[in-house]
Amino acid sequence: MHPTEPKLLRAYGDREGDGMVQMSFTLQLPKGARAREAAKRFAESHGLKEPLVSTMEECAEGYCYFVVYGHSQHSVDVTNLEVPDVEVPRLEIKEVDHRILTRLGRKLVVVGACTGSDAHTVGIDAILNMKGYAGEKGLEAYKGFDAYNMGAQVENDQLIERALALSADAILVSQVITQRNCHKENGRALVELLEKRGLRKQFVLLFGGPRVDHKLALDLGFDAGFGPGTRPGDVASYLVHRLCGEGEEHAKN
Repeated sequence: MHPTEPKLLRAYGDREGDGMVQMSFTLQLPKGARAREAAKRFAESHGLKEPLVSTMEECAEGYCYFVVYGHSQHSVDVTNLEVPDVEVPRLEIKEVDHRILTRLGRKLVVVGACTGSDAHTVGIDAILNMKGYAGEKGLEAYKGFDAYNMGAQVENDQLIERALALSADAILVSQVITQRNCHKENGRALVELLEKRGLRKQFVLLFGGPRVDHKLALDLGFDAGFGPGTRPGDVASYLVHRLCGEGEEHAKN
């Protein structure tokens, strides 16, 4: 059996494989020629050849924001990349509602919140609220869902009690704030609390946020993870496949 030949990819800028990339950063320097030269040398120290400072803007007194364009010599071997992902067929609203009605025979109940100190509801609102995101209606607009949005800064025990009171099928946790990995701590704490109370298997747990992916969610003990760009239909399709008899193999990736 012959080993797989490596497939090395470099960044694509003006032409294939030229390695052109851009990086952005802030330096504590006032705007000027000295700051521009410092930005070029900073980029060079990160491996960029022939760096071009395309943007230099004062972002605060004594601080400058830079965007630098240049050649990177690095490449990535994509031959054996294996990345866990949520892979279910995407369904339209009518099909989601039809499958819930015919296969579950009742509405699918979902409770969501931003937990801990996180006060940013943009993610959970985009998935659950009627308005939705990117032209798609949220789960409140589906006839097959009862969606409850608890908002921000919800403690894990409060979220669990609400889910129990509503006999929820699924719990959605959104974490926008990620300083010092607090999103991981909050997510892990919810799973541990459910396990301690013997309730983990009672709910499908979904984790979402700008620094969340499926692998992280699985590592923390959730059933699935949804990162940037997730739309309400992605979550609805996953829940239908998981809870209406078509998703066990997907849930165990």
